[in-house]
Amino acid sequence: MKKITLLFLAVMLLGGVFSNKAFAQDDDCCAEDDKYGREDELLPMEWEQQMFDLNEKKVALLGLLDASNKDLDKLKSQSADLDKQLIDAENALYSSVGMTKNSISDFRKKFEETEKKINNKLGTCEDAKKLYFNEIDASKAKCLPEFYSRYLAMKTKMDSWCKELGKTGQYTVIKGDCLWKIAGKKEIYSNNNYWPKLWEANEHGVISAPDRTPKKVVNPNLIYPGQVLKVPALNDEDLKKLKDISYLAKNQKAAKEFKKEQKKQKKSKTLKGDIKKDKVNKTDDKKDVKKEKDVKKDTKKDVKK
Repeated sequence: MKKITLLFLAVMLLGGVFSNKAFAQDDDCCAEDDKYGREDELLPMEWEQQMFDLNEKKVALLGLLDASNKDLDKLKSQSADLDKQLIDAENALYSSVGMTKNSISDFRKKFEETEKKINNKLGTCEDAKKLYFNEIDASKAKCLPEFYSRYLAMKTKMDSWCKELGKTGQYTVIKGDCLWKIAGKKEIYSNNNYWPKLWEANEHGVISAPDRTPKKVVNPNLIYPGQVLKVPALNDEDLKKLKDISYLAKNQKAAKEFKKEQKKQKKSKTLKGDIKKDKVNKTDDKKDVKKEKDVKKDTKKDVKK
């Protein structure tokens, strides 16, 4: 009985092995990849068919490439024509305002520089006019589409800026002022060291002054309430000069020397005044003596009577 059982088990094991092998072969076979039941193997006729198909694709692709190159050459030619038309149109446009491409390039640089100055209020209104708003304003190039709307905005800001500065084109002196203090005011130069510019502008005459008040600032240390001083704009040359220590020292020295001279003149006037007073006093003394003599004479006359 045991032998029969063992034999039965052996048959079952062998059957399982063979069945697994059959399934493995079936799983390994793929009808799509190997419809003829062969792996990695082509017949000559199949190979030729594949080569024929690939060559046909190659010819079609080369045809497409050739057509694309022709279209590209055509587009390049059209682009070159359009570029030439654009250049001709630009030249005609620039010529209409009396400019060339190079001169427009220079104008553009000046325009951008001036636009920046005005937008940011760099320097003064007068500086912006000289560099280069007046030139831009006089040029027809400002009417070009590239510039016109920007020019109008720039002009509006420029007019507003100049009106603001027009208020500081003069300054009325109040009690306690000096040129150094006035120059440092925000609405004037915002820098005390620029006081020599005020002196130079008013040395030969202020805008106006009250009665019995000097009409000139001969001595920078002597200004008077009510004097209306000129406040000129600073240009680049002024800024360089006013930063020169030797220039400032020279002005300081001139102011000190003038002050000394004024003191001497004052002393001299005082001395002359004292001498004049002495003479007047002596004259008065003589008159008093004469009066006394006259009184004595009158007294003697009364006694005789």
